Amino acid sequence: MNRRSFLWWLASPSLLGAMPGAGAAAAQKPVEELQKNWKALLSPSAVVATGTEPLRLSRDEWRKRLTPDQFYVLREEGTERPGSSPLDSEKRPGVFVCAGCALPLFSSDMKFDSGTGWPSFFTHIPGRFATQRDFKLLLPRTEYHCVRCEGHHGHVFDDGPPPTRQRWCNNGVALRFIPLS
Repeated sequence: MNRRSFLWWLASPSLLGAMPGAGAAAAQKPVEELQKNWKALLSPSAVVATGTEPLRLSRDEWRKRLTPDQFYVLREEGTERPGSSPLDSEKRPGVFVCAGCALPLFSSDMKFDSGTGWPSFFTHIPGRFATQRDFKLLLPRTEYHCVRCEGHHGHVFDDGPPPTRQRWCNNGVALRFIPLS
């Protein structure tokens, strides 16, 4: 993350409590229901990973499989520029999968507009992420990775909408969106 991105992040609307559209989906359905019934938003023709068995490839194999931006984020724990991902404004019904291994991670019902410039979700499909503490910006943050390919996706914060109060702030380049229809 460069200095400009860090300063923008510090001044982001979500840190100030202004989150347009936050929690609209959460108000409609209980979180447990969204986590359990995410497959209802998966296109019948979608090809996705069906299990969380590890997918381990060499750096060269990952470089062949991913774009340079995806490699930077997923394999080198980079961060894309805020506002650079079209997935931030994606509003169609569907499922967001890992760009590295096609493991389903979030449904569109879990997404909200955080105003940060990155796709954000208030919950996720259970069992899909491993977390660890990150001190790269000096302040402790919780970083999360895909359990299948160990690709870096983003950070989770406690400034999200009710009912979870979580903001799973994801790099858009680390995701692939599969629309329902």
